[in-house]
Amino acid sequence: MSKKIHVLTIFPEIFSCVSEEGLLKVAKDRGAIEIFIHNLRDFTKDRHRTTDDTPYGGGAGMVMMAGPVIRGINDIESRFGRTFKVLFTPQGEPFNQKIAHFLANEEKQLLLIPAHYEGMDERITDHIDMELSVGDFILSGGEIPAILVMDAVVRLLPNALGNVSSLSEESFENNLLEYPHYTRPNDINGKKVPDILLSGHHENIRKWRLKESLKRTLIKRPDLILKHEFTDEEKSLLKEITDELNSVVKEILK
Repeated sequence: MSKKIHVLTIFPEIFSCVSEEGLLKVAKDRGAIEIFIHNLRDFTKDRHRTTDDTPYGGGAGMVMMAGPVIRGINDIESRFGRTFKVLFTPQGEPFNQKIAHFLANEEKQLLLIPAHYEGMDERITDHIDMELSVGDFILSGGEIPAILVMDAVVRLLPNALGNVSSLSEESFENNLLEYPHYTRPNDINGKKVPDILLSGHHENIRKWRLKESLKRTLIKRPDLILKHEFTDEEKSLLKEITDELNSVVKEILK
C-alpha cells in the first residue's frame, strides 16, 4: 500500500518540480508513495487570494492567516480522510532520523504545511499534530524544510529504494556516522584506498568499517555516540580507538 503525502503551500510549483526528479519520482514509479500538492491560495476568500496580513499589535513583516490553512486542512481531510499534520516552523521540534522513522511508520496520510512570512497566526497550531524545525537558521519559508523531510521519510518506505539493506548502514542510524567510502581509481595523487578494502576478506572489512564508523562519530559527533547502545565488540573497538588517540596526544605533548 502506498504512502500518501499531501503538501499545502503557496508555492505548489516547487513541489511539482521536485516530485518529478530523483528519489521521489522513483518512489512514485514503484508505487511506494502518492504525492498531492494543494495550493493554499485556493482556500482564500478574497479576489486577491490573500494568505497573509499585518500583525495585531504592530511589528515588522506579515503574518500567515489561520483561515486559509484551516479551510485547506478541512477540505483535504474531507476528500482524502484523516491526516497527520506537520507544520514547519522555527519553534518546532528539531528534525532527526528518529522522527523520520516515526513519520514513515505513521499509519495516517501525511499533510505537510510550510509556514511562511514573518510568522503565523497562533491559532493554526490548534489544528496541527506536530511542529518541526530543521535547524537554528533563517529561511524565507518552510518549503525547503518540507522537501528535506519528504526525502528523509520516503527513503525509509518499503519499495522506495532498490537496496533496502543499505539503510541500516547510513549515518545517524543507531547514532553512528557512516564509515568512509572509496571507489575507483585506487590511487589519487598518491592517496590510496586502504589495503583492507582490497583484501577480499569480508569479516576483516566489516570490522574495519565498524571501527571507522565508531572513530568518525567519536571525533566528529561525540554528542551522537553518547546516545549509542554499544555491543561488546564495539566496546572493544572503542578501547582500541581511544588507546590509539591517546598515544597520538602523548606524542604531540612530548
